Amino acid sequence: MSSRTLLLSALAVALSLVGFSRASAQEVVALKAAKIVTMDAKDTVINDGVLVMRGNKILALGEEGETKIPAGARIVDLGENWLVPGFVDCHDHVAGSLRDLNDGVFLTNPGLRTVDTLDPENENLKNAVAGGVTTVLLIPGSGNNMSGFGTISRTAGRTVDEMTVRAPGSLKIAQAGNPERYWFGVGRSYMNYNLRQTLEKALAYHEAHNAYEAKVKKVGQERAGAAPSKDIIWEGFRGLFRKEFPASVHTQMFQVLAKTIRMLHDRFGIKVVLDHSTFDAYKNAPQIVEKGIDTIVGPRQYFFDRTERRIVGCAQMYYQQGVRKLGINTDAPVVPQEELTLQATIGCRLGLDRYVALKGLTIVPARALGLGDRIGSLEVGKEADFGAWSGDPIDPRSTCHKTWVQGRKVYDSGKKRRF
Repeated sequence: MSSRTLLLSALAVALSLVGFSRASAQEVVALKAAKIVTMDAKDTVINDGVLVMRGNKILALGEEGETKIPAGARIVDLGENWLVPGFVDCHDHVAGSLRDLNDGVFLTNPGLRTVDTLDPENENLKNAVAGGVTTVLLIPGSGNNMSGFGTISRTAGRTVDEMTVRAPGSLKIAQAGNPERYWFGVGRSYMNYNLRQTLEKALAYHEAHNAYEAKVKKVGQERAGAAPSKDIIWEGFRGLFRKEFPASVHTQMFQVLAKTIRMLHDRFGIKVVLDHSTFDAYKNAPQIVEKGIDTIVGPRQYFFDRTERRIVGCAQMYYQQGVRKLGINTDAPVVPQEELTLQATIGCRLGLDRYVALKGLTIVPARALGLGDRIGSLEVGKEADFGAWSGDPIDPRSTCHKTWVQGRKVYDSGKKRRF
């Protein structure tokens, strides 16, 4: 057989595999489960339910016998398992290479981004899917006041393109808690000054380009004159000021969180996701409610309030004061990514309602990241990201037996159980 014939044969096999892959991607699968917790706007819970998916999208769901299953669909009976939306963690450091994730040269690093560090199917992500976590926000560490742009990533994907949901996913800011150790040591006054002047430069760049674009629209390209020069350092901030993605802010303690609200939300008009939000930061809850800011609590779920001489649950204290956009995070690997549900369990042990906690793992963080129309709940048209659990995920006795990301089963405890 000639080399040309061998090459053509190999090409034919490759093309047939591609065709098979595409066909498989559009396979219709119907999953039967004892309970489907949808986390939709009506808080729908379906007993003896069916979820039908085609490719990476949910096609239908409802009670068995009342939900049409297309002819030829592959039916999978999950028995007594619950179907629950894939969990979303707004604070992750393990979807990318940890040793390449941080750069501590400057106190603010406006040009850095984490998308270049994504590490498909590493061991930490394999553990994540075994814990039902399907989406994470990969952000740089908190050793700098501004450490770069984060990336929203799937926890499964054989390539960087498959993993990436959105880049930038956020701008990572840390106002206290770690940046004080920068080189010779810096205080909060200097850190706030330095962060503010960096954001002012970024805003001036954005406004200059906005003004030029408005002029072009009004008088045309030829009469508008020369465009402002582009600078790759500041270009990414334009999406931030257009509120296309948020600033995820490592902020904790009452004074620091109050400064975050005053500077980032009020002064610069940035969409802010309050991250960590621990210690006595919950005492800012009235301002958070008034301004409608997303609050993600973790990984420390408790605080010893010396003024009242008692231990309180941080998440519960926010909720008790009216905060409803309330999520939970791990700061993985500070807390392993697969233990996201355990953080919720601890919050519940300290007073948080279990269903509220489950929202804080699913639809609340999805909305905080601007992805509530795609993930975070089980609804027709949304992406097929979910886990099959032995029972309530907030109960530490429950186990995630199977996980699907984009309609692809990426974990099955029956084949290789990780925990």
